[in-house]
Amino acid sequence: MAKEIETFIKLQVRGGQANPAPPVGPALGAKGVNIMEFCKRFNAETQEKMGQILPVTITVFKDKSFSFIIKTSPAAVQLLLAAKLKSGSAESNRNKVGSVTWDQVKTIAESKMVDLNCFTIESGMKMIAGTARSMGIKVVGVAPWAN
Repeated sequence: MAKEIETFIKLQVRGGQANPAPPVGPALGAKGVNIMEFCKRFNAETQEKMGQILPVTITVFKDKSFSFIIKTSPAAVQLLLAAKLKSGSAESNRNKVGSVTWDQVKTIAESKMVDLNCFTIESGMKMIAGTARSMGIKVVGVAPWAN
């Protein structure tokens, strides 16, 4: 028989660097989850993604056991890495702070396809381009579907 779910916890943790300090410790400790066990398992699974910000959804069961699902890095973080920026524009409609190519947008969309709410790579690219636009990052070149 399946375990009864008590709650879900959503966190953003750096890959391979989970530790009991905030935000991980207080969020898990309040629900009665073994913090060190989570940190060890998370760090083991995310060793190859060291330092990247990774969203994780932790399912806490009634008996205080847990399971977790690691998602891909947020599109905004990947766009900042592709554009080699520290942050987006404060006024994204007026000041453009960087640029990415459609090839970079396609690469990001392909890596995020499992987490995006779309079926085709073109619609995923449009979502990533929209995120870039709202961050003040310009997408240069001609869109592949415009040819």
